[in-house]
Amino acid sequence: MKNTINRIVILGGGTAGWLSAAIIAAEHYIDKNLSSGEHNFHLVLIESPDIPTIGVGEGTWPSMRSTLKKIGISETDFFRHCSASFKQGTQFHNWTYGEDDTYTHPFTLPHNFNETNLAPHWQQLREKINFANAVNPQSALFNNQLAPKNIATPEYAFHVNYGYHLDAGKFAELLRQHCVDNLGIEYVSANMTAINSAENGDIASISTDTHGDITGDLFIDCSGSRALLLGEHYGIPLVSKSQYLFNNSALATQVPYQNPEAPIESATLSTAQTAGWIWDIGLPTRRGIGHIYSSDYTTEESARTELLNYIATTASEDAAANASIRKITFDPGHREKFWHKNCVAIGMSSGFIEPLEASALVLVELSAAMIAEQLPANRTIMDIVAKRFNDKFLYRWDRIVDFLKLHYVLTQRTDSKYWVDNCHPSSIPESLQELMQIWQYQPPWHQDTKHADEMFPSASFQYILYGMDFKTMLDPSLKRSDREAGAKAMGLFTENAKRTEQLLSSMPSNRELINKIYKYGFQKI
Repeated sequence: MKNTINRIVILGGGTAGWLSAAIIAAEHYIDKNLSSGEHNFHLVLIESPDIPTIGVGEGTWPSMRSTLKKIGISETDFFRHCSASFKQGTQFHNWTYGEDDTYTHPFTLPHNFNETNLAPHWQQLREKINFANAVNPQSALFNNQLAPKNIATPEYAFHVNYGYHLDAGKFAELLRQHCVDNLGIEYVSANMTAINSAENGDIASISTDTHGDITGDLFIDCSGSRALLLGEHYGIPLVSKSQYLFNNSALATQVPYQNPEAPIESATLSTAQTAGWIWDIGLPTRRGIGHIYSSDYTTEESARTELLNYIATTASEDAAANASIRKITFDPGHREKFWHKNCVAIGMSSGFIEPLEASALVLVELSAAMIAEQLPANRTIMDIVAKRFNDKFLYRWDRIVDFLKLHYVLTQRTDSKYWVDNCHPSSIPESLQELMQIWQYQPPWHQDTKHADEMFPSASFQYILYGMDFKTMLDPSLKRSDREAGAKAMGLFTENAKRTEQLLSSMPSNRELINKIYKYGFQKI
């Protein structure tokens, strides 16, 4: 067929470009072509030698484990090459009351979650134990900087669910090497000079300064926030979400450990500030620390002062004095659509919303996976696949906005206009307002999610709601089934407490396990 889709061109490298390339190539090269020696499918990645890589984030979801396994990178090599560490969730400080309050969002589901909703039964225990600790051992592990597995656990297996913290630049380099050496991807180091259109308005080819015209059937825009193909060429606008999520600026830095054997946090730390929050990500040799804030509610100088005070308090005054700080600005939002004609955007080209809950990399994974699995056989059906892609990812972006906004609307802080305005009804999406009304009378569970592949399970909403002291008013009249469920729930709470004690006594520290990975490596599955 003349219009068969068998040549893909990715514009832009970095984490988004190379991860997309690896996911698509693993699906189409390894499974179909390399083993037989045929090369009917071709993938080219064009990366400018003059534009430095900007990582889409230093935190991943647990989904990255299956992604790395599928594309053929060993977990041992990943840790050794990417300065990686374990991420088991997020620990939030000062989000609820503004002082001395803490809650967690662990990656592991509540105990027996598929069969039992423990949230209503925890209500009678809420004065004795916080929700996450009552239903799950993971928060206790990362509160003590412990790992989610030990060195005898095979690659990508676990005792409790986990993702990663990583050096985004090193990760992009590992992916590039793996794509070129093992997945047959053609790497072109060049600058784009022109975009050449076909008669039907598709992109026919991209002109470069050193490699001439590069033709393709499908073009993937991974050119960053400029969105050179989808945004600048096709004029697909950015839909701002600043009416819901106020943050639009960040100050980022790297802080070395005072002691090379200092504990490594195995959760992202998020500490609320006057008009935003500070992230703190522990890697083996350094911490990545930054202040995300709204320029409408504070000044860069004030945000910088809060960031330096945090570094001085959690590291040292010398570290604060020597910090090299980089400023980043962005308009929180996403493209009106993500696939237009024969061009689809992935990564920052498709949009960006603040790094709370680290959704950037998982959107790259999900986007590339859908393209890989549903790659149109020919141009005739591409528009149908594009419509399905756009519908799915517009829904996903809306769910991200709802979930991130939930962290802000539950605050009881009134110490600044930023926190007060975040709770104003006009700044809350209608879909979230409806859910919060329902949750006043019934805890989230399976029926609160509409799709099997939701971005966030109902358990995640439970962790945020009850971590931030949300009250669900339950019907005091109990049916027999309710009483039976209550007895079962108490047994599950007891089982979780025993499991927590067992893991606390048996899991190594995050740093201890990483040191062993460097020395011995994991067992292969």
